Amino acid sequence: MIPEGNRLSNIVRFTGFQNEYDRYRPEAPKLVTELLTGYLKRRPSLVVDLGCGTGLSTFLWRTAANAVIGIEPGDDMRGKALEKWEALGSPDSISFIPGYSNALGLPPGSADIVTCSQSFHWMEPSSTLKEASRVLRPGGIFAAYDCDWPPVLEPSIETRYHELIEQSEAIIEHRIPDGERAVKWNKDEHLRRIKESGEFAFAREIVFHNIERCDAERYVGLTLSQGGVQTVLRLGGGELDEKIAVYREEVERYFNGRTLETLFCYRMKLGIK
Repeated sequence: MIPEGNRLSNIVRFTGFQNEYDRYRPEAPKLVTELLTGYLKRRPSLVVDLGCGTGLSTFLWRTAANAVIGIEPGDDMRGKALEKWEALGSPDSISFIPGYSNALGLPPGSADIVTCSQSFHWMEPSSTLKEASRVLRPGGIFAAYDCDWPPVLEPSIETRYHELIEQSEAIIEHRIPDGERAVKWNKDEHLRRIKESGEFAFAREIVFHNIERCDAERYVGLTLSQGGVQTVLRLGGGELDEKIAVYREEVERYFNGRTLETLFCYRMKLGIK
């Protein structure tokens, strides 16, 4: 049974493309652990990663914390994370469990850091912040961080990216009834919500970047791994086929067989209890 405040449609949106998601999406940069450990002023005993997906932000803490728990309601995404965990030899310090951001099932005051990587905007914010505060120790940190999409490349391609995403959302609005569509909250409101929750003594935004190597296949794959695009592809009908083909052709022409250093921009909103 799904706890109150959660929507099945938000889970379904990320079903069925865990391999593409894991292959093309960026791993959380090491700077995340350095920033948060610096604010914590000690090595974290336990980090809890909410909406962890395939573990791209969870495994980051493998050597940076005594233990990390990835919490993910989607069976497909969590299954991929467990597959990777087993490939690492099933380390005791990392675990993945099913769960929801506002019903974690963890003891009060048990965690030093709670993170949401590319996920907080899919969670009911008020109940999530309350639950995060409940499981955090005094001085513990809640941090939600996201990429600015798309990665920095070239104006025409970035424009086509936004057009593709906008068309995907328009198709979803037209073809899926209101009550069955996924609901997301505005990322620009994250910091305000953290401050107004009353759960944290200090809050701020940190802006940073990371450089990853990217070729045409990855840049296109990252675009197609966006939940809205995947939702439309699952619906069928081929409504995005032409736009995807044009986009792919332009990206391939730009990269011209090259692998380039590509800038990923991040925004982190954090609260310290």
